[in-house]
Amino acid sequence: MDSLCSTRVFTAPVATATTGTKWSRIAVPWTRLLFSTSRALPPRRCWLLGMGSAPHHDRLGHMGPRGISRLNAIVLGEALAAEENDLVFPSHDFSRHAHISSPEQYQNMYERSIEDPAGFWSDIASQFYWKKRWNPEVYSENIDVRSGTVKIEWFKGGVTNICYNALDRNIEAGNGDKVALYWEGNEPGQDAQQLTYAQMLEKVCQLANYLKHVGVGKGDTVIIYLPMLMELPIAMLACARIGAIHSVVFAGFSAKSLSQRIVDCKPKVVISCNAVCRGANVIHLKEIVDTALVESVNSGVPVDLCLIFENKSAMKRESTKWQIGRDVWWEDVVPQFPTKCLVEWVDAEDPLFLLYTSGSTGKPKGVLHTNGGYMVYTATTFKYAFDYKPSDVYWCTADCGWITGHSYVTYGPLLNGATVLVFEGAPSYPDPGRCWDIVDKYKVTILYTAPTLVRALMRDGDEYVTRYSRKSLRILGSVGEPINPSAWRWFYNVVGDSRCPISDTWWQTETGGFMITPIPGAWPQKPGSATFPFFGIQPVIVDEKGNEIEGECTGYLCIKKSWPGAFRSLYGDHERYETTYFKPFAGYYFTGDGCSRDKDGYHWLTGRVDDVINVSGHRIGTAEVESALVSHPHCAEAAVVGVDHEVKGQGIYAYVTLVDGIPYSEEVRKSLILAVRNQIGAFAAPDKIHWAPTIPKTRSGKIMRRILRKIASRQLDELGDTSTLADPSDVDQLIALIDR
Repeated sequence: MDSLCSTRVFTAPVATATTGTKWSRIAVPWTRLLFSTSRALPPRRCWLLGMGSAPHHDRLGHMGPRGISRLNAIVLGEALAAEENDLVFPSHDFSRHAHISSPEQYQNMYERSIEDPAGFWSDIASQFYWKKRWNPEVYSENIDVRSGTVKIEWFKGGVTNICYNALDRNIEAGNGDKVALYWEGNEPGQDAQQLTYAQMLEKVCQLANYLKHVGVGKGDTVIIYLPMLMELPIAMLACARIGAIHSVVFAGFSAKSLSQRIVDCKPKVVISCNAVCRGANVIHLKEIVDTALVESVNSGVPVDLCLIFENKSAMKRESTKWQIGRDVWWEDVVPQFPTKCLVEWVDAEDPLFLLYTSGSTGKPKGVLHTNGGYMVYTATTFKYAFDYKPSDVYWCTADCGWITGHSYVTYGPLLNGATVLVFEGAPSYPDPGRCWDIVDKYKVTILYTAPTLVRALMRDGDEYVTRYSRKSLRILGSVGEPINPSAWRWFYNVVGDSRCPISDTWWQTETGGFMITPIPGAWPQKPGSATFPFFGIQPVIVDEKGNEIEGECTGYLCIKKSWPGAFRSLYGDHERYETTYFKPFAGYYFTGDGCSRDKDGYHWLTGRVDDVINVSGHRIGTAEVESALVSHPHCAEAAVVGVDHEVKGQGIYAYVTLVDGIPYSEEVRKSLILAVRNQIGAFAAPDKIHWAPTIPKTRSGKIMRRILRKIASRQLDELGDTSTLADPSDVDQLIALIDR
């Protein structure tokens, strides 16, 4: 254990007057713990406050962890200074064993990834198995619509297979008996299951052989509409093994949403199960599939085969509605096939999967990812952003129906030979301690989850966390939306016992993998900041005219240049691909997100730009207002939307969930508004506080802002499809409280 009065030395970039950056070693004293009369800080809970420095202009466009010219090591209690000045350092012991242990090491790797992307990514790609090496030109790109059709290619001509690299390669390395998947069912005490890498390969091969038997081949599409059973990643890998394109649809989407995706991609097979238990609820998935298939037939797209897994814990087969000639039980056919299946070798640029974005209106967008670049990028981001070690047990709470489940439940972890936990149920069932019971049961070392879940568990109180050990945890992660600083601190201090770095990742379905993320062990973190870019990523912040903004600023987040994990098109609609992502700011990939860069170069995501409210000319990010509201001691959760305002153009409408035991009152309402005024300014004060017992979310935890906007605008007859909500009755409660 390193002494708290020792001096930590790290290397940081210090601004020069021109376009260069020099690196200097800065000595930072680690102060001994100070004790107040009221409380003592937990061991190793040291926070460091950056005293500020002038904006700098480096040749990497502020892309590396900036130097902070004067650092004072101070110990803070619960009251912390402004977030952009709070620095949380990893322990010396953690950094010493990390893959990337210093800003200097990161900067050297990052510089090479920008200056020599072909060499950098070729070296990493060479660690995987390729039947044939890629062309001499490692990548080619055009992301400027003014120069012609947008096109991105990485490792073109290289022949590989992602399933082979995820399973066979690990078995050949001697890890066949290592656990690949643990499965935890919905009910506590339900028999847990596990598969070693060798066992998982056998099951993948059996399904792959069955799919080939029924006519599925390279380039064909398979829809997978499964809950979080082990059969879901098995089905994904089976498709990849034979060169088929999988399209996983979140098993919470309605029949209409499923039908839209079937009609768009025209699958040869739909794979699903009869039902699933989610908490105390039984969801009849087969009935949803039946309705969707009727709708797809009416749209001219019939599906001849529906493979159904019998999820016995949710429903017996005799209770399942059945269409003879179309429906087939998985258990009746798949186990009859051989446990070995030849690999279909594919080009790096052949399609791997389609994943449809869950747009609330219009035709869903089929994001298309290819094999080689996605494989290399997801594996690399997983390794470094989670500082993965072979002894880790990794749990991502996301569903494979979303990109997080693709990249960081299935492909990224298995490509690294990791042991992955798959959980069928709800994280708060039967009580809010379920997550931590699972962590202790499987000795989870890396936990990756969403801010929405963090805030929900935070609301339920510390006692559900602290009754469990959680000693196995060493890294925490956040995904899906910006995490507000108060939730970050609770996650760090309570869940992680002030010892686990948080990988607060920013990325998108379209990016395939992490884009801006902390690398644990490499540099200090700031609560709520995604920090710095991953290797090969060149983020820029532009104004409304597309001009790059230097130094401390706020604007639109764009990306220069391509990266291996980038999506290649929107399925069947390349024009929409160009119009949506590359035309708004020519020469850049436009993320659709707003971003601030502070004086130290840290990136703060402010939410979707369509979640930016323009109040009397002031552009206000909804995430910023939400963070201010949640900082109030009586606010458990908040969601903010914009509404039309006859004077200001747009007004701020805030839905607020109070902590348990706090009654609705005008005094609390005024206090919440004052919190926003104090933290942001009077111009950001909410025009309306709408009390919300629960904020409507999908089963994956995503806030349904479309519905919130409709309620705020009193367009109650235009709420649309609410079937994907975890609890549709949440909407009724909000409507009942409109005038409260």
